Amino acid sequence: RDVTGVQTCALPICRRFLDDLLVATAPRLAGVRSDYDRVVRQRTALLKSAGQRVGRSRSSRASASAGDAETPAGRSMPSAMGSTLDAWDEQLARAGAELLAARLALARALRPPVAAAYAAVSGDRGPAGISYRPSFPLPDAAGPDAEPDSEQKPADLEPAMREALQQARPQELERGVCLVGPHRDELELRVGELPARGYARHGESWSLALALRLASYELLRADGEDPVLILDDVFAELDAGRRDRLASLVADAEQVIVTAAVPADVPATLTGARYSVGDGTITRAA
Repeated sequence: RDVTGVQTCALPICRRFLDDLLVATAPRLAGVRSDYDRVVRQRTALLKSAGQRVGRSRSSRASASAGDAETPAGRSMPSAMGSTLDAWDEQLARAGAELLAARLALARALRPPVAAAYAAVSGDRGPAGISYRPSFPLPDAAGPDAEPDSEQKPADLEPAMREALQQARPQELERGVCLVGPHRDELELRVGELPARGYARHGESWSLALALRLASYELLRADGEDPVLILDDVFAELDAGRRDRLASLVADAEQVIVTAAVPADVPATLTGARYSVGDGTITRAA
């Protein structure tokens, strides 16, 4: 049914990882994600246009204060443009709240399997954690960039996002970009108490990337049907201990596809049919 892959990737894992997993677990969210992306593009175009108008207005007022006559360009942003921006704010908050609620729930669901998978792959070298960092304060959150302890529903997030959009409007007009919403959020990965970005060593980074993918596999498998697990040339990046632990960890998967440039990198415990690809041909290895 679903295919979950592990490939060469750099940390931190981007928002796309969460959204792709959301769509895999709940296909209806593909439409929500598409609607949200469309609103962000339309609203960004309006912000750029309105910001240029406001900028011309400021320049004209400065000239008028020096004794120049005020020109038509000296007017502030038209009320019609402001009303249009308000309408886009409503659409952004509505679609964004639904996407954000789903992401928060997914991040909470990922924490236990990520911690368990990281401990298994790394040999229990320090706990791993993930945190979702929103672009605006959430209801009932302990801090401005913290997650709330309780589950958040779209109906609770939508008014908070609308308020944040209103507060950010001057800065958005000045910069011509949307500064509030799920497209500005981040998924933070940690090893121990330190963020993976800038602190994780090579082996820790790979262990974290593998932990995220393995946790995704477990969530998909919880639906009752095993997805295909793809390990795309990952063993070359791991030391011998991590290779063996990863092989043991995926041994009970129903279907595993492994690719490797060097056959010796694949632990012998991963048995099954082997094929060699070269010069445009595929042959079964002896």
